[in-house]
Amino acid sequence: MKGNILEAVIGAVVLMVASFFVYFAYTSSGEKVKQGYVLMARFDDVSGIMNGSDVKLNGIKIGVVKSLSLDENYQATVTLLIKEEIKVPKDSSASISTDGLMGNKFVSISPGFQEEKLEKGGEIKMTRSAVNLERLVDKFLIGGG
Repeated sequence: MKGNILEAVIGAVVLMVASFFVYFAYTSSGEKVKQGYVLMARFDDVSGIMNGSDVKLNGIKIGVVKSLSLDENYQATVTLLIKEEIKVPKDSSASISTDGLMGNKFVSISPGFQEEKLEKGGEIKMTRSAVNLERLVDKFLIGGG
């Protein structure tokens, strides 16, 4: 009987600690972007990007990926939700980047120099697709360098 009570207490403590870790991970997972304005960008390849992926400008999170779709030319259209207070110059460029060698992928915006800013619903025209590491290794191995 004592063993059952001890096991129940230990089980309850384990559940409480696990709940704490889940709560801590959720609350410290980064700034959430829930409101803002929408920008679009078209890429040939968005491997590793999904709804909720970060959008960063000079390494600082300014938004999230709202949705992904294909246009009539089979290009990936990425809808970005950008914080309202961040105004992106019209001549900015977007690329798919990675946090470290094997880290998460995100959309990286490099700001341009124009005074004119992109309007809500505007499109970032200059884009660079994701670098597919597997494809590069295949080219190296099969192509002989």
